Amino acid sequence: MYNFENIKLRFGPRELFKDITGTIGARERIGLVGQNGAGKSTLLKIIAGTQDYDAGTITAAKAASIAYLPQDGIECAGTTLYGEVEKAFDDVLSLQDKIAAEEKSLQSLTAGTPDYLDKLALINEWEERLEHAEASKMRSRIESVLLGLGFKIEDMTRDTGEFSGGWQMRIALAKLLLREPSILLLDEPTNHLDVESQDWLENWLKRYAGSVVIVSHDRAFLDTICTRIFALENGRLDTYEGNYSYYEKTSRERREALRHAAENQAREIAKTEDFIERFRYKASKAAQVQSRIKQLDKVERIYFEEENNDEIEFSFPPGIQSGQKVVTLAGVAKSYGTLKVFNKVDLQIERGERIAVVGVNGAGKSTLIRMLSGEEVLSAGTRTVGNNVVISYFAQHQAKELDPTKTVLETVNDVAVGLGNTKLRSLLGAFLFRGEDVFKPVNVLSGGEKNRLALAKMLLRPFNFLILDEPTNHLDMRSKDVLCRALKEYAGTVIVVSHDRAFLDPLVNKVIEVRNGGIRVFSGNVSYYLEKTKDERVSVPAVEKRREDNGKTGTAVSAKDKRRAVAERSKALAPLKKELKSVEEKIASLEAEQAEIETAMANPDFYSRGEATKKEMLRYETLKAEIAELYERWEQISLSLEA
Repeated sequence: MYNFENIKLRFGPRELFKDITGTIGARERIGLVGQNGAGKSTLLKIIAGTQDYDAGTITAAKAASIAYLPQDGIECAGTTLYGEVEKAFDDVLSLQDKIAAEEKSLQSLTAGTPDYLDKLALINEWEERLEHAEASKMRSRIESVLLGLGFKIEDMTRDTGEFSGGWQMRIALAKLLLREPSILLLDEPTNHLDVESQDWLENWLKRYAGSVVIVSHDRAFLDTICTRIFALENGRLDTYEGNYSYYEKTSRERREALRHAAENQAREIAKTEDFIERFRYKASKAAQVQSRIKQLDKVERIYFEEENNDEIEFSFPPGIQSGQKVVTLAGVAKSYGTLKVFNKVDLQIERGERIAVVGVNGAGKSTLIRMLSGEEVLSAGTRTVGNNVVISYFAQHQAKELDPTKTVLETVNDVAVGLGNTKLRSLLGAFLFRGEDVFKPVNVLSGGEKNRLALAKMLLRPFNFLILDEPTNHLDMRSKDVLCRALKEYAGTVIVVSHDRAFLDPLVNKVIEVRNGGIRVFSGNVSYYLEKTKDERVSVPAVEKRREDNGKTGTAVSAKDKRRAVAERSKALAPLKKELKSVEEKIASLEAEQAEIETAMANPDFYSRGEATKKEMLRYETLKAEIAELYERWEQISLSLEA
């Protein structure tokens, strides 16, 4: 579908890409990984056609569409949320002309050839999009995607200019998902999503008919979605058939094999060079020396670059032991004017607990931990801090509070007590600020560097209750792993707001869900919480509607209401669930048969079997049509279940 070959790109003296080559096939799920600065976003822009390159060739299937979601910077205003997202369908009707043109061009191609099959795939994709765009379905599809990404029904008529930056990116993502391009390029799509919206996006992308290329530092997200990895390192692009965990394992094995090969070759070259030097001036060995010289000239050298293993290694400073009860909230309420965020919340945090705070964006996660930290004034209720509790609070935008006029060294020196310049520079070295980097002013640092500096600054104060609001934003996977290890070894109490399951799951043993002015507590990690609440996430809105009708807005959903709602939903949805399972089994069976034919088609002899070839091709086209119909029914059932 899309190929880039021998792409070169240089920025000043730095060669970002050295002859990189890759292919994006139909329905592929590709994770694009690499260290910060490796060129991941730049490669996405090249694929999207918004970034020039110095050399190389790019080819794509005719009329294949590409859509790109950057990390940030997209804003819109002046239209309603629904009206803005509806623009995703502006070009759908033009597909009718494209389909007619491609069907005509099929007549000049030989059935079964790669070009013929590519065109058939595009025509089928376009026909599906036209069916999806029927007026009767358009509104439900728009609302389904917006609700899945965390918007509410009442948001549909709001002006898009009222939404903050994170919600603006969700609007842009919704438009791309509804547009359904042939290739969808997503740069850190989960940065602005909460756990529930991310879970919805994962399921949507797994069903998506097009191809997806994703840049993400979320290991769990990449493992769930991706079946192939593009790895950028030192200007090269390597491909791995598998998810991120497979890539990690295989890349280590590849590097080890390359290291051994480079060492063996170096020994052989050294022997040859030694022979040349010893016998260079002996007439009796002249022919052999010349032969060895020619042999060396022909050797393709194996270059092995030692991996940069610099990483953030640290442990939290020891603090005094706190009392068993760390912080207690009793009957707490919080309002901003007429907006009620919390009503009568009771919560007990105990020593040694490791807690994740989850909930949809805007539910009040950050407000809750600010109340726990004492940063937020309560509207009602009490907050009691236990004996000997020392709180350290890392805010979501902590890096923005750094003084931009100060250097890295001056920033940590301001809070250091009893530490000399040598120890401070050693600490900063652990956070990858080495040599002259410590004299950089804060205003020239990248987002990730500022985050690391803010964390380093926090480390210089002893504490026993650590509150973290999105600490992994802008950290790469290696840095997140090191932070997670340090937190697991930390003896105090930890509470974390994050949407990164791979970071949270091995760390936390309790989850606090923030929803509708109240909280619920679950014992276990985030994956356990998601599994436990999977059914409830559909049933709770109906319960909320009944509660509002009864004039109880702002109170937590009662256990009795929840049990009744779950029972009602299970009874009503049982036939749909049964049909969905049947459709999924039929799809799996037909796709297996389709895969067998595709394997046979890869053999050049396939097209020389006369009538047998025609029969197989006819069956192949029939399978594609049946599978497309089944996927259509599968989506209809899924939308009904979501509704």
